[in-house]
Amino acid sequence: MIPIKIDSNRINAEFQMSLESTVDWFDDHKESFYTLGWSYLRNQGQMEELFYRVILKIHKELPRFKRETSLDRWITTIFIHMCRELSAESSLQASEESEQRKDVFQALDQLKVSEKEAMVLTYVIGISLEESAHILEVSVEEMKARLFSGIQSLREKSGYGSHFDGCKEYHQLYIGYLERTLDRPEKVDFEMHVHHCQNCQEDLATFQEVMLNMLELTEMVGDFHMPSGFMKKIKAKLAEKEKHRQLRARKLKKIGLVSASVIVMLICTGFLTGWFFDLYYSWTEEDQELRQYLQHNLGERLNLEAESNGVKITIKSVIADDIQTLLFYEIEDTNEDNQYTMTYQNGVWIENENEIMNINAHPKYYPPAQNNKEKNVYQGKISLLPLTAENGTIKLKVTRLQKLIHDPSNLVSYRGYVGSEYETGEWNFEIPVTKRPSIEYSLDKEIEIEGIPVQFNKLTIAPTTTILHYDIHNVQLEKRLESVNFESLEVNKKKVKTDPFGSSYVDPQQGMNEDGLQAHFDSLFKEKAKEVKVQFGSIYLRIEDHKTIEIDASKEEPQLFEYAGSTISIDKVEVGTPSKVVLSDHQIKNRQYDSFHFRIIAEDEMEVSSMGNRTEAVIVDKSGKEYDMNQPPVPFVELEWPRFFITVQNIELYDNNSGEKVVPKRLEIYGYNTTKYVDDVVEILVD
Repeated sequence: MIPIKIDSNRINAEFQMSLESTVDWFDDHKESFYTLGWSYLRNQGQMEELFYRVILKIHKELPRFKRETSLDRWITTIFIHMCRELSAESSLQASEESEQRKDVFQALDQLKVSEKEAMVLTYVIGISLEESAHILEVSVEEMKARLFSGIQSLREKSGYGSHFDGCKEYHQLYIGYLERTLDRPEKVDFEMHVHHCQNCQEDLATFQEVMLNMLELTEMVGDFHMPSGFMKKIKAKLAEKEKHRQLRARKLKKIGLVSASVIVMLICTGFLTGWFFDLYYSWTEEDQELRQYLQHNLGERLNLEAESNGVKITIKSVIADDIQTLLFYEIEDTNEDNQYTMTYQNGVWIENENEIMNINAHPKYYPPAQNNKEKNVYQGKISLLPLTAENGTIKLKVTRLQKLIHDPSNLVSYRGYVGSEYETGEWNFEIPVTKRPSIEYSLDKEIEIEGIPVQFNKLTIAPTTTILHYDIHNVQLEKRLESVNFESLEVNKKKVKTDPFGSSYVDPQQGMNEDGLQAHFDSLFKEKAKEVKVQFGSIYLRIEDHKTIEIDASKEEPQLFEYAGSTISIDKVEVGTPSKVVLSDHQIKNRQYDSFHFRIIAEDEMEVSSMGNRTEAVIVDKSGKEYDMNQPPVPFVELEWPRFFITVQNIELYDNNSGEKVVPKRLEIYGYNTTKYVDDVVEILVD
C-alpha cells in the first residue's frame, strides 16, 4: 500500500483555485484515501458521501490552514474525523457488508476503534509511527500502546488463547524490537532477557506471528481498489447541486418580479406614509424582533423550506450588516413533539463562506430563547459572518440539529435549556441576502471610574446591533479595571438594553496599559444619533495585594489567616500523589474579594507548575440574595449583575516529572478580583 503523501506546494496552488480542482486533486490520490475510508464505513453509498463531504470541507477550510503542521497530516486528520462522524450516523448504516470488506477488514473490525485506527494507519496505509501519532492527536508512546493492545487482541481472537506470560515490563519493547527500531543498548538488554526467559520467548513468538499476519493483510489491501466510476459519481453529485442552485435562483427571481408588480400599487397609497409595513407585519409576523426589522425595511420575508427525516426547516428572513449576518429560522418536527436549534459550525456551515464572507470576523452568540409555541416548533436566530460584498447568495448546508430539553435544574444551561441529543439529516438552502449600511459616530469623552480613565471613542449603529467603542487606560500599578458592565444606552431619549453576550476585547494590546473594548446593545435600527447617555451597572477590578502564608503539612487542625478583610482557612494539607490543599471562606456578607490569585511553592522552593483546582461558589445578586450553585435551579438570566464568590478551593498538586511527591511549603497570594456596583450616567455629545 502506498502511504498518503501530498505535495504541499502543489496543493496550495490547486485547492485555492476552485472546487473542481479540489475534486481533481482527490482523483489523483483516491486509492489510499479510499482504503482508509473503507476501514471505517460499510458500503459504497457511505464512501461517496464521505468523499463528497471531505472535498467540500477541505476546499472550505484551506484558507485557515496553519503551517505549524504539514498539509498531509492536516488533510488526513480531517478525513479521519469525517470517517468517524459518518460511521456514527445510524441513518447511513447498511445492514450487510460487502464480501470485499469481509475478506480484507473482518479481523480489524473486532478491535476497539482506537486500536483499529492505529493498526490501519501504521500497517494498512503504511504511515510512520510518528506521523500516525500526530494525525490521531496522541503521543508516540500512546500509539505504541494502541498497536500493542491491537496485536494482543488479534492474538487472543486467533486461536492462541488469552493467557500470555511474557514479562510486562518488556511489552513496550516488542514492536520496536520486531521492527528493528530499538537503540542498540535496549536491543542488547532485551535479547539477553529473552534468551534467559522462556515465557518471554513464547510470548514474543506468538506476538511476532500475528504481526506477520498483519503484513500479509497489508499485501491483501494492496490488491484492494476503488471501483471504476467512483469519482465520476461524486463529480455528478456536485454538478447536480450547482444545477439545483441555478434553478432556485431563477425561480426566486420570477417570484420577486411578480411580487414587485403587486407592491407597486401599494406603494402609491400606504408605503410612503409608513403605515403599510407596521400594519402588514403586525398581522403576519409573530416574532417581535423580526417584525421590527421587517417594519424598518431592513430585510424581507423568504420562507425557504427544506425537509429531512420528518424535520422541516424554514428560513424566515435574513438581516445583514457589517457586524454580522442574522438568520431567523423555524424548525418543526412533523413526527414527534421535539424542539431543535441550530449551532454554527456544529452541523451548520456555509459552503461558499470563503467567497462571500469576512472569515476574519467573529459571529455573535445567541443562546436558546424561551419558546412557548407548539411543543414541536422552535423559532430562533443564528449569527453568521458578515458579507464582504453588498449582495450575495448564502449556500447554507445543515446536517445536524441540537435537541432542546427544558431542565431548570441544569447549572450549565441557559434559561434551563440543554441539549446533548442530535437529529441528523440534510437541509440545503440558497439564501439571497443584501447587506445594509451601518453608521459610525465619533465620540470624544473621558471619565474616571475608581480613579481609572475610561475613554469613549465611537458609536456604531448597525441594523442588527448597537456598539459602543471605548478604551480603558490602566495607569495604576496596584489597581486594574478589567471590565465594565453597562446598564443601558440611551440615544435621542430612546433607551436600549445591554447585550450580556456581546461585550468583547477588540485590541487588548493597543498599549502597555490600554485595552480597547466594545459593548453591544439592542438594535436602534435607523436612529440618527444626536444625544447619547451611557449608564453603568457594575465594574470588575483586579487589585494587587501580596501576602505570603507558610503551610505546615504536619498540622491536622485548620490553619487560619487574614486577607483582604476576611479570614481564610487552610482546611486540609495532604501529601501524596497528588498532594492536596483545601482553602475555604464561607463568609459572604460584606466580603471584599470575589476570588484571589495565588501560587504554591513546594519544599524545594520551586513553584508547582502542574496544579488542578476544583472550586465551589455562591452567587449573590445586586440585592444581596444568595444562590448556592450546588442547589439548583439558579435563575441566571433573571439575576441583576450577579457576583460569583469562590467559597472552597480543592487544589491538587502534581510532581514536575521528578517522580517525587509535592510537599507544599508556602501559599503566595498576589492579588484578588472584586465586583463593584456603580450607577454613573455619562452624557456624550455626538460629533
